[in-house]
Amino acid sequence: IFKTTEVIETFSLPHQHSLQYYIQLIHLFGAPNSVCSSITESKHIKAVKEPWWCSSWYKALSQMLITNQHLNKLVAAQTDFMNCGMLDGTCL
Repeated sequence: IFKTTEVIETFSLPHQHSLQYYIQLIHLFGAPNSVCSSITESKHIKAVKEPWWCSSWYKALSQMLITNQHLNKLVAAQTDFMNCGMLDGTCL
């Protein structure tokens, strides 16, 4: 009806199709623009934006994945060192 009455110039069926799942997705993953989305955004920044900024921006995906792998390994090493008592006190 929007096309025939020329209310809107661009019309995207995939966008219209995704609206039917909107309520179900809110129930599954939390309401948009609330605490849930801010948590998601902070995780997105840590997992996507920061590695993107560290990349050369040319074929960045593989660089971003390697950066995330390195960061995960550093966190795992830190956790292991803490559990072994290797990070107690100063290192000097």
